[in-house]
Order: sequence, then C-alpha cells, then structure tokens
Amino acid sequence: MLSRLMSSSIRSLDRECDCTVRLLDDSEYTCTIQRDAKGQYLFDLICHHLNLLEKDYFGIRYVDPDKQRHWLEFSKSISKQMKTQPPFTMCLRVKFYPPDPAALKEEITRYLVFLQVKRDLYHGRLLCKTSDAALLAAYILQAEIGDYDPGKHPEGYCSKFQFFPKHSEKLERRIADIHKTELIGQSPETSELNFLQKAQMLETYGVDPHPCKDVSGNPAFLAFTPFGFTVLQGNRRVHFLKWDEVTKLKFEAKTFHIYANQKEDRKIILTYFAPTPEACKHLWKCGVENQAFFKLEKSSQVRTVSSSNLFFKGSRFRYSGKVAKEVMEQSAKIKRDPPEIHRAGMVPSRSCPSITHGPRLTSVPRTRRRAVHISIMEGLESLRDSAHSTPVRSVSHGDFMPSRGRLMDGSEASTSAVISDEAYSPSDSVLPTPVAEHGMEMPLDRHHNGSTCSVDEEQDSGAGTLKEGKAAEFRLGRRALRMVRSRQSPQSDAEELNKFILSVLRLFLVTIGLLFALLLLLIMLTESDLDIAFLRDIRKTPEFQQFHFEYFCPLRRWFACKLRWMGGFLISK
Repeated sequence: MLSRLMSSSIRSLDRECDCTVRLLDDSEYTCTIQRDAKGQYLFDLICHHLNLLEKDYFGIRYVDPDKQRHWLEFSKSISKQMKTQPPFTMCLRVKFYPPDPAALKEEITRYLVFLQVKRDLYHGRLLCKTSDAALLAAYILQAEIGDYDPGKHPEGYCSKFQFFPKHSEKLERRIADIHKTELIGQSPETSELNFLQKAQMLETYGVDPHPCKDVSGNPAFLAFTPFGFTVLQGNRRVHFLKWDEVTKLKFEAKTFHIYANQKEDRKIILTYFAPTPEACKHLWKCGVENQAFFKLEKSSQVRTVSSSNLFFKGSRFRYSGKVAKEVMEQSAKIKRDPPEIHRAGMVPSRSCPSITHGPRLTSVPRTRRRAVHISIMEGLESLRDSAHSTPVRSVSHGDFMPSRGRLMDGSEASTSAVISDEAYSPSDSVLPTPVAEHGMEMPLDRHHNGSTCSVDEEQDSGAGTLKEGKAAEFRLGRRALRMVRSRQSPQSDAEELNKFILSVLRLFLVTIGLLFALLLLLIMLTESDLDIAFLRDIRKTPEFQQFHFEYFCPLRRWFACKLRWMGGFLISK
C-alpha cells in the first residue's frame, strides 16, 4: 500500500512543473501547472492574479535553448513549446500596443501599458527629441514620487533616477524644472495617462525591433506597430507601410518578404535577411499576428497563412485571438468597480531602473554586464528584453543620451552588431544597461499615428572630442566582428548543410512523384476510347502494342479476377 502511494505521488509530481513569470513591475508570479497544460491556462492564471480583464493586448514571452525569443502560443502545450526542462521562466509583456491608450476601459490596463512603455523608454526602444524626453521623464517622476517637496527632494534629486540609458545634467535639470512647476497636483493616474498620450505620438511607439539586413547588407531593424510595418535604419524610419497596404508576408529560410500595394496601384516588395531561419520565422509570425489584430474587423476573418511553395515544406500559422475592434467592443461592456492598483512607488526596480539608483551598475558582475544589451545599428539601442531574434551585443556599449533637441547616441561608433555567444535567459533583464563614457548626437524623426515630421538638428560643442572616441570604438567593433565571424560554429554549418540536403531530396521525390502521376495519366488516356490524333499515333507504335498485350491486358485481367473474387466473397457473407 505504501509503495503504491509513493509511486502515485511520484507520477503526480512527474506530471507537474513549476513556472515563474516575471511581471511588468518586475515582481514574480510562480505557480505549479500540469505538464500538458496549454498556454491559455497559464495566461488566465496571471490575468486573474493581476485582476486584468482587458488581457488581449498582453502576451507571455520565453527564450528557447537556442536563445531565440518566442511568444507563447496559448492553444499549444507549454512544455512542448519550451523545449527545456522545468522550472520554466517567462515574462509578461505587452504584445499588441493599444493605438490609443486613453481609450482603454480600465485603469489597471493603462498602468500595465505604462510600465511597458516606461521600460521601452529606458531600454532605448522609444526614441524622441530632448524636449519630449524631459516631459516623459517628468511624468514618470510625478507618477512615482508625487509633487515636488523641498524637504524630501534635495538639489539634484533627478540624478538618482535613470529614465534613459544615458542622459546629461542639462536634461536632469530640465526634468526637475518640469516636475517642480508644470505637474503640481497631478495624480499618478493622470501622469501615467499623460505619459502614454505623449508616447503614443512618437514614431517608435510600440516598436519591438527585429535586427536584419537589407539586400545591400546594411543593418536594419524591422518592427510592427499599431499603425503598420516600419523599417528603421540609423535612427530614421526608411520605410513605413500601413496595415491596409500590406498584402502578404512571406519567409523562406533567412529571407523575409513584404508585399504591399501603395497609391496608384504601385506594388512593392521589400526583402530583408534575418540572422537565423528561426529568427526569420519568428519575425513572420509576429507580422502575421499584428496584421490580423490591427487590420481585420472580426476574428472570423482570420485565415491560416502559409509560407510554403510547391517544392519546399513551409510553415502554416493562424492567429487565434481577438482582433483590436472586438477587444474594444468587449472592453466597453465591462461593468465593475475599478480594481485596486498596487503601484511600485520607490521600491527598487530591477529591469526598468527608472526608480533605481545609479551605483547599482557597479554591483553587477562584469561577465554578465557584457551580455546584457543589444546594439541597435547607429543608435537604435534595444536590450535583450525587446529583441525577438538572436541576442546581440554592442562592442562599444553605446546608449542613447538625450541632448539639445534630440537623443544622443554613443553606439553610432559601433555600426556593426555581433551575435552574442554568451548564455541568455529572461532573468538577465534584471540588470541595468551598461552605459558608455562617450555619446554621439543623432537626428531623429517623430510621427503622430504614422505621419512623419522632421526634427531640427543642432551641433554639439563637444563633437570634435567625440569623433576620436567614435573612430576608436568603430575599429574595436570591426575587429570584434571579424573575430566572431572567424569563430562561426561548425554545428551551425552542419545544420545548414543538412537542411540543404533535405531540400534537394524533397525536390527529387516530388519530381519523381509528378513524373509517375503523368505516366499513369498517359496510360489511362491511351487505353481509353478517346479518338485524338496524337493518341492514335501512340497506339500504332510497336512499343505500345507490346506494352498493351504483354503487360496491360494481363494486369487488367488479374485485377478483374480479384475484384470478382472479392465481390463473391462479400456476397456470400
């Protein structure tokens, strides 16, 4: 009896696994689930824990053993998607940024979106000029510490907060001036809403960059926003396609294609190359989901899309959630007392250090600091918390720094990004971003709901000194890139060779099958009663006569005999 109880307990433990999900305020939610539980079950547990009803904007993200990021598919088993042994570690993030945060029904939803956009601002995904950066930081300050109090907030109190990867003393003074004079009396709810409304007007609102290369080999970053598909190069948006203009998204191996129809029936095709086939597939799936969510009127209009062609096996994928219009209609029906919101306040934040003191950076182990952030080409700096493809690190450790009408960027000196070969897990997002000692000013664009407007450029007085640092960092970046390229893994080369061989074999088998089918069709036509000239010519040839009398007729008689025997056997039963 005792042994049976113990064996049943062991089997029960084998069927369960632990999951840890890091939430947007950097707290952790831990639960035990069945091994065959689907993603929807875990997501519902988290939403119940947060008292969240407008949950369709959010998703759960994880990293596979190959360091590739994914969104958890709610219709599939968690254990089969993770491909690792438990306990599982994941993150709750905003998956679909609301086009108008003010239209959200509940305050708890706006607060979670506020935490995500604040994270984007710190990690360098949300770019803006200095005047906007100062206002956004002041809103964060007002929401977290309230009105300015000379007794509690001494001179230079803004320097204890880090809203961006790097910023100047001048910007800190500007943030403090706005906080002291313009935001007095604003509640946390009002400050968060003002922050979101201001952020929603920026060109990079909702951007989650996917590092790629264009057909010329130049680095580029692809992103899907609430308003459409965008391509960023050098802190500038070089392409923007509204969702109504995008007709098809397709990928083959590492190649990603975007088909679009613009004004006057002008058709365009954009082609980009991802670092790995897995990163390209993830990029494609993100595009399919975003297009379905923001473009369609009803979820019943969602169709299964495929990247396959005639000869090569492709991927089939179907977005399974609600679309934006349905989410808004469902939110309007919510009738309940507003849930209580437990704001973080001055509790130290780990992965979003806007409320973290600066000296925490020195306490981070050096080996882990080097692998924390992703170099976004010529200034678009994005931490691993944002990149969906293979983690990338910058050699120069450059970051954005707002200054004089735009954000300053120290990573322009390192225009080449290298693939990181260090271990990565979602827990790495607890580390602050390493910042460089030098910055380089970069012009930016901004937009409102997809429309662009230019930003005036100014020249910084210290540009001469920064150029020397830029050249040195650029040489270091190129040297590191050559070293990494020279150490490419033989395992990845073998995988590429295996995939090529499988593709050739697949092509060969399909060709043989088509030829066999054509041969059968030709035999059926020649043995039929069709009176066509070329069939009459075939029937008169000696080869056909020999085939007909020596092979086809005996085979037909054999099949007829077997069919009569089967018929008689069934009738006798």
